[in-house]
Amino acid sequence: MKANPQKWFFDRPKVRRAVDRARRQSLSKAGAYIRTRARTSIRRRKGVSAPGSPPHSHEGTLRRLIFFGYDPAAGSVVVGPAATNQVFFNRHRQPVRGTVPEVLEYGGEITILEVEKWPGFWTRADLRSRRRLAGKRTRCRRVRVAARPYMWPAFEAERNNIPRHWRNSVRAA
Repeated sequence: MKANPQKWFFDRPKVRRAVDRARRQSLSKAGAYIRTRARTSIRRRKGVSAPGSPPHSHEGTLRRLIFFGYDPAAGSVVVGPAATNQVFFNRHRQPVRGTVPEVLEYGGEITILEVEKWPGFWTRADLRSRRRLAGKRTRCRRVRVAARPYMWPAFEAERNNIPRHWRNSVRAA
């Protein structure tokens, strides 16, 4: 009978499970730290933030919509804002959903629908009810938004701490 030396050293499935568990925990912890850093960079303030700095929060919606999740198929973590229900329009006046976080992070143009409240005063249209817009003048206006990054700076700030989460993370069960 021939002895198999591989059996003497490692229980391969057990080691793989320990490494997978450690990867999931470490990456989830890193994702949580990056999410927290991004959320705290968005301060509650009136007015518009300066280009190049994180956006200001007026209602707290953007801060609440930043999530993280571990993707077991890719073995990675995804951190970022969820798609929003805000409706904007592309340059062909077709509705586009969920563009606000991307435009804030990278900058760009969006087209907003405005309604005339009284002669000469335009405000953003409430698209939840078409009846509110019935009989009122509307217009589409293109708005250029300067970049106000909040996710990339959060990742850069936490980048050096990620190896710390991996240290001593693989342990025997």
